[in-house]
Amino acid sequence: MARVDALSEFLTTVRNANLVYHDSAVVPYSEMNSALALILKKQGYVAGVSEVVRDNRKYLKVDLKYTKNRGRYITGLKRISIPGRRIYVKKDAVPRVLMGAGMAVISTPQGLMTDMQARKEGLGGEVICFVW
Repeated sequence: MARVDALSEFLTTVRNANLVYHDSAVVPYSEMNSALALILKKQGYVAGVSEVVRDNRKYLKVDLKYTKNRGRYITGLKRISIPGRRIYVKKDAVPRVLMGAGMAVISTPQGLMTDMQARKEGLGGEVICFVW
C-alpha cells in the first residue's frame, strides 16, 4: 500500500472534516502543514490553528470556520503538485484561482505564500494547492 505524504493527508483530512461540518480537524504535525494552516488562518478560511501533543507526538488542530447558517468558508481544496508530478511556475505564470476568488499556495525560496504574495514579491515556485 502506498504511503500518503503528510501534505496530502492534511488537505484530505481538512476537506473531509469540512464536508461533514466537524468543528475541527486533527492532522500530524509537519513544518509544511503548519505553514499551510497558518496561511489558511491568515486568509480567513479557518478559525484557528493550535499544536496538540498526544502520545508524545505533535499534531495540528485546525478549527474550521462556518457562517451562521452553516455555510462553508472552504468550498474546495485541490492538491496540484504531487510527489510523482511536481508543478513549477515562473514568476510571470503564477496561477489565479477562480479569477481571484480563491487562492493558490506556492512554495517559494522564501517559504510558503499565497499567489498574490508571490506575484507582489516577483517569485515563482512549486504550486502546492488551490483553495476556494
